[in-house]
Amino acid sequence: MASAVQHLLSVIDLEPLEVNLFRGRSPQSGWQRVFGGQVIGQALVAACRTVDEIAERPPHSLHAYFLLAGDPKVPIIYEVERLRDGKSYTTRRVTAIQHGRPIYSAMVSFHRPEEGFEHQFAMPDVAGPENLPSELELKERILPLMPDPVRGYYERERPIELRPVEFERYLGKAHPEGRFHVWIRTTGRLPDEPAIHRCVLAYASDMLLLDASMIPHGRTLFEKDIMAASLDHAMWFHRPFRADEWLLYCQDSPNAHGARGLGRGLIFARDGTLVASVAQEGVVRPRHG
Repeated sequence: MASAVQHLLSVIDLEPLEVNLFRGRSPQSGWQRVFGGQVIGQALVAACRTVDEIAERPPHSLHAYFLLAGDPKVPIIYEVERLRDGKSYTTRRVTAIQHGRPIYSAMVSFHRPEEGFEHQFAMPDVAGPENLPSELELKERILPLMPDPVRGYYERERPIELRPVEFERYLGKAHPEGRFHVWIRTTGRLPDEPAIHRCVLAYASDMLLLDASMIPHGRTLFEKDIMAASLDHAMWFHRPFRADEWLLYCQDSPNAHGARGLGRGLIFARDGTLVASVAQEGVVRPRHG
């Protein structure tokens, strides 16, 4: 297993403190605030650890709000409230706390699979990951032209591999249709427990989605004159998947207004199966001064 993936698993592997109480730590990467995907993933792990028979009753949705910026220098305490344990559905509320104040709040629902109606959107016809620039090609040909923050991310060892289809947008090319596709997977194999794959995908789902609100404008959130921060995050898990196999993350942004941008995402497996949906709104505004 790649060391970056091992580190990711250690980050989301919370320390139990008491019944319904867990402690999470942040990687000391030099960031001024905690990465939102880390809190999403850790909170989902906390909720999963309070559900009996989690393999037979996986999480199917989460709805969360980011309340305050997380401090990476101190641990995060996760408090889980057991709201419901029904025959088909289980519900948990998770509050992440730092310095005595909530920084994040989430509702997580779990469902025992049942038979029912079936339909899904078709996966877009885009280039496969093997037909896109490899890691080496990105580093040699494209990275020198990318903004410093993008280049810094690709140059360091990381747990999530990204292969953007429309990678030219990071070179200043506008995409007026406002759609962006990126293949994602972990850089090493994960354990077989399905809940781990859902928690890792929840972590990864926050990496690019808010940036979708910049696609129609030919801009990216990596530019120094743009300020951005996530406000809320919703995710629905539809079907089983592995986060260590290629998944296509299809993104668009139906609206930006009032210094807020909305991003949506559909996540497909290689065989075209729709495995998850995501939505996120965040602050997106020009910096002044």
